[in-house]
Amino acid sequence: MSILRFGGSISRALKSPCRPRTVLPITSTVLSTIPRRGFHAAPSLWGIKSQVLKDVGEGIMEVQIIQWYVEEGAHIEEWKPLCQYQSDKAVDDITSRYEGVVKKLHFQADDTVPTGKALCDIEVDDAKYPDDSPKPEPQAEPVQSTPAPVDTQTTQQTPIPEPVSETRDAPKSRYASLATPAVRGLLKIHKVNILDVKGTGKDGRVLKEDVNRFIAMRDSGVAEQSAVSETPQTETAVNLTPIQSQMFKIMTKSLNIPHFLYADELKIDTLTAMRKRLANDPKDPIKITFLSFVIKAVSLALSEYPLLNAKVDTSDPNKPKLIMRPKHNIGVAMDTPQGLIVPNIKDVANRSILDVASEVSRLSALGKEGKLTPADLSGGTITVSNIGNIGGTYVGPVLVPTEVAILGIGRSRTVPIFDDAGQVTKGELVNFSWSADHRVVDGATMARMASRIRDCIESPELMLLNLK
Repeated sequence: MSILRFGGSISRALKSPCRPRTVLPITSTVLSTIPRRGFHAAPSLWGIKSQVLKDVGEGIMEVQIIQWYVEEGAHIEEWKPLCQYQSDKAVDDITSRYEGVVKKLHFQADDTVPTGKALCDIEVDDAKYPDDSPKPEPQAEPVQSTPAPVDTQTTQQTPIPEPVSETRDAPKSRYASLATPAVRGLLKIHKVNILDVKGTGKDGRVLKEDVNRFIAMRDSGVAEQSAVSETPQTETAVNLTPIQSQMFKIMTKSLNIPHFLYADELKIDTLTAMRKRLANDPKDPIKITFLSFVIKAVSLALSEYPLLNAKVDTSDPNKPKLIMRPKHNIGVAMDTPQGLIVPNIKDVANRSILDVASEVSRLSALGKEGKLTPADLSGGTITVSNIGNIGGTYVGPVLVPTEVAILGIGRSRTVPIFDDAGQVTKGELVNFSWSADHRVVDGATMARMASRIRDCIESPELMLLNLK
């Protein structure tokens, strides 16, 4: 038994009655035998936060992961990009809400993620972030089944199957129709169907090298033979692309809206002559297209007929409402490598025709590169679709559920017409076709608005009176 005395020595008392107590001095040897209790700092509290895919707006319920900028075990800073995604309308980045270490990626590239699901788990400092995110979904542990007893005699007699040759052509995966915007642009330039190209990327994804190889073989006359041999002889199911999926949903909803069509022919000789004069101005590098004048004319007409800029609110089916929108955010339907998309030009009423032309050029360039953002695609109030750039004299455009009117422009053509003196001369005509929501828009209102736009297009000097 040992006793530590405050005087600086250790007394060891022996219980034996025949031996006196002995006092031992404190030495380094004795101190080394005394256990020491060290002081330890409290460990930092680290927890797991799940980065959840939030609603990206415009009724989009799922997105497709294009690529991850991080990998498991990597450190990520707050508001730095986590991944790139493609929605039904645009390509954009998702930034990190937390700073920490990426512990798990719940989805891989090309996977489709519904809104509300966790994209990844990040280990963070609990002191920095409160418990404001849902816990990651528990993963069911695999159940280890007890292996069945093996009959050694049967195993020895069972022949081992020969390995399948790797040269056998694998069926095209569901990713065969996917490609980056740059690859799709290359396909469009060379008029190549993506399904004709054998992809060598992950899961059969088509790469730029695959397209160049296909073009070289096609130009050398070899592609026709290979295409015949690789074309499947049976029907195959192909998933819709994200943009096709969105179009499917929107057009299905559009069937619930009673449409009516109003068409008219416009004489655009004066406007064409004005555009030619402006094109010869070396100080103006921006190409002012016919569409730019149409968009401005639509905005001027909307100031007189604001009903065509409204939105129908049916959240209460028993009491529908009209939402009158003050800004003219005019959508422009564009044919891009990703499919049909409709970005919109914001607040056209407060823009000049030159501003409108510049914005059309910017959106068109971003659309070809697949870099349009959700901000470019959301908030439209009325749409203009210039199908005449591709072909077709007449068109019956289909309404977007969040709008009450849409304009379709056909191809311009030169035809013989009678002038004011009754003489036959040539004239340049174009067809304007309107579709409107007949639940709230009557034919007379639509005709008056269309006539106002016709006046502005046939006599463009009238637009000068209202330009700001």
